[in-house]
Amino acid sequence: QVQLIESGGGLVPPGASLRLSCTASGGRLGNSAMAWFRQAPGKSRQYVGAYNWRTGSAYSADSVKGRFTISTGDTRNTMYLQMNNLTPEDTAVYYCAASSGPVSRLVLGDRRLYNAWGQGTQVTVSS
Repeated sequence: QVQLIESGGGLVPPGASLRLSCTASGGRLGNSAMAWFRQAPGKSRQYVGAYNWRTGSAYSADSVKGRFTISTGDTRNTMYLQMNNLTPEDTAVYYCAASSGPVSRLVLGDRRLYNAWGQGTQVTVSS
């Protein structure tokens, strides 16, 4: 079972940038997908973006496209979420997730397809 640890959250003013990291251990990612979700207070968990290890492709949700970018590190166990021009609406707990097998790009936002989750890291955007 893969274990995931997120880091990099914090309190920033509107317009600032943050980079979140997700590090996987305890298993092989192989052809799986890793994704970022976020959950604001009183709201459901929302898909932010994903990385497909099999194809090497990164995807962002329409709601954050142009501001958020997903990338990976040199080692095959770390995924990043670069967030630019943050707004108070981006305030949420950000979670990293990993699937146990391939995931079609058409359903990367379906959280039911991910069986490993991190504990989350808080991002607060406030002046």
